[in-house]
Amino acid sequence: MAKNKIVFFCKECGYESSKWLGQCPACKEWDTFVEEPVSPKTNAYKSRSYGSIGKSSRFEKREPELLSNVSIVEDTRILTGMKELDRVLGGGIVVGGLVLVGGDPGIGKSTLLLQMCKELSYSQHKVLYVSGEESLKQIKMRAERLGKFDGELLLLSETNLDVIEDTITRIKPEVVIIDSIQTMFKEEVSSAPGSVSQIRETTGTLMHLAKDLAISIFIVGHVTKEGVVAGPRVLEHMVDTVLYFEGDGTASFRILRAVKNRFGSTNEIGVFEMRGNGLAEVVNPSEYMLKGKPEGESGSVVTCLMEGTRPILVEIQALISRTNFNMPRRTAAGMDYNRVNLLMAVIEKRLGVSLADCDAYVNIAGGMRVNEPALDLALIAAILSSYRNLALDSDTIIFGEVGLAGEVRAVTLIEQRVMESAKMGYKRCILPQVNLDSMEQDKVNGMELIGLRNIREILNYM
Repeated sequence: MAKNKIVFFCKECGYESSKWLGQCPACKEWDTFVEEPVSPKTNAYKSRSYGSIGKSSRFEKREPELLSNVSIVEDTRILTGMKELDRVLGGGIVVGGLVLVGGDPGIGKSTLLLQMCKELSYSQHKVLYVSGEESLKQIKMRAERLGKFDGELLLLSETNLDVIEDTITRIKPEVVIIDSIQTMFKEEVSSAPGSVSQIRETTGTLMHLAKDLAISIFIVGHVTKEGVVAGPRVLEHMVDTVLYFEGDGTASFRILRAVKNRFGSTNEIGVFEMRGNGLAEVVNPSEYMLKGKPEGESGSVVTCLMEGTRPILVEIQALISRTNFNMPRRTAAGMDYNRVNLLMAVIEKRLGVSLADCDAYVNIAGGMRVNEPALDLALIAAILSSYRNLALDSDTIIFGEVGLAGEVRAVTLIEQRVMESAKMGYKRCILPQVNLDSMEQDKVNGMELIGLRNIREILNYM
């Protein structure tokens, strides 16, 4: 009997070495090698090629084809029945696609996918839900909380991927859910479930199944404390789409974001609200984010950010107070901490406002994470409003990028931002003068548009 050997894998890229290395020769990352036993290779993995969708082409000898001779099916997407999920996926589930869904424990990954299975079963799609973490009774208990299920939803509680592969090949469902990839194992690989080699080999098997049988497969992946999917980084390279389900566990709203999508945009987000009976789609995120906004209070400014093609209104809050210590405190929740310090330095230099003896606390209300330069002008307005204890008009919205010289620079998709602001009832919009000169103002009749060239001009509207 052949003896198992010990090899070392890089957690980032999956590079294999016979000894431990401080730096990976492939991805150049440091201290990423882990030790794992590996059994002798079997004939389980042979070369495969993918032919037309829905046709298995294992072990066939194939010749290269001209791109012009390759035909595709126009309607190769399945609508999930959840518009927010379809938006993030790029218009629906791609037939034969492999999707990885990651997120913190308890954030709602399994609930989202089980709710998707419910909608697909209504549409008479054959769905298989495979769980390696729950029994069939536990899945049933969770499903009853989401409502009544109709149609063909098949459940399987199994962790052996060979059994799962045989089941999928035999019943041929349209959509398969694997919850989670860290619990699956192949008998040919001697290491424990969740190890680098197991995750790599099981994902490779699922990828071949998706392409050969034209089955859409969703994989649930746990995340590490750094917020990335556990396992080798090659896992994200192998799949077609990577979705992250984000949100504060104490807050009710959740954001579904695509960080990789071979069949759609990576800029779109889906917004959901966690309720007792599952996830509810938030059709108007702007209205949801502005709930409870204080009226007539200093340090509160509304701005508009773009998530893909969707404009969302959020509230920026700033609190500036005199410090009792030699070193003032700076805190940023929902924004880049370094960006806040940079803009405070611009205020001190260009406006002559001394903030060196003040504590500064900045917050994006609602718990959303924002990283867009168009929010610079609103942040500066919020800081000045709190510092001078002067409130802005409640019907004013502000957005624009700010440079180190204090100039207000243009932002993208200006008309969508202004039209969304008008739809939400705002009467005055402060924006970059460059954008004001280039936009068609007749599209936003009834809204006062004010263009700024420098942050000094914002003081006139405090």
